[in-house]
Amino acid sequence: MRASLLRSPSPLPGFGLSFGIMMTVLSIVVLLPIVALLGRGLAIGPADLWSMVSSRRILSALALSFRAALIASLFNLVFGLALAWVLVRYRFWGRRLIDAAIDLPFALPTAVAGISLSALYAPNGVFGKLLAPLGIQVAYTELGIWLALIFIGLPFVVRTVQPVIEECDREVEEVSATLGARRFYTLRRVVLPMLTPALLTGFALALARSVGEYGSVIFIAGNLPYQTEIAPLLIVIRLEEYNYDAATAIGLAMLLISFAMLLIINIIQIWSRRRIGDV
Repeated sequence: MRASLLRSPSPLPGFGLSFGIMMTVLSIVVLLPIVALLGRGLAIGPADLWSMVSSRRILSALALSFRAALIASLFNLVFGLALAWVLVRYRFWGRRLIDAAIDLPFALPTAVAGISLSALYAPNGVFGKLLAPLGIQVAYTELGIWLALIFIGLPFVVRTVQPVIEECDREVEEVSATLGARRFYTLRRVVLPMLTPALLTGFALALARSVGEYGSVIFIAGNLPYQTEIAPLLIVIRLEEYNYDAATAIGLAMLLISFAMLLIINIIQIWSRRRIGDV
């Protein structure tokens, strides 16, 4: 009786039923695949897993995947914030059209995005022809991978930060200005601390999506071993060769590295929220 009084009323079914449904769906969609992957890895053995993962080709693919994902996510972190700020704080012609176009990567199939980017930035493409005289090649290089990951990751940052900017009180910025603070100081000490948790969430979402991206990358990357071959493609190659142990080893390596990166981001996010609460 006392425990039931501590729970707030909810339109959903009782706590036991809701919790059971949640855990069932979570187990089927998330936990069981991860457990199956870990179980396969244990069956292979740590020594064999390390011997497969430590090959030069796999290490090169892993380094490229995480390096490109990190660079693209950092780019989206900066320009996603700028884009969200402009869409919220300014009114101009075409704003609604730009706001709607941000969601295009969500609706567009990734393979279509990869083909479109390849057609535009290939040496004989519309933008490729303009960049060629400058000695810049986008398609079939790591730069093309960055471009594809920026395209698919930008909406995660914008849509995460945009509602927070809408809720920010402009009077706080006005008070900072009346006290003599310059714009950069207000941005650094007033605005950014309020947006930091949302920025980190958007960054984590974009990073997680970029690490495992496949469809939009393989068309523009060129898929050259040791140069533009990403880890998800290497997993597919190993599966097509019926080398399931090698595919499992690459998947486990990506899982562990992704978990470590997201753990660090979450720790920073918790620290930033506590810091804002203390202030």
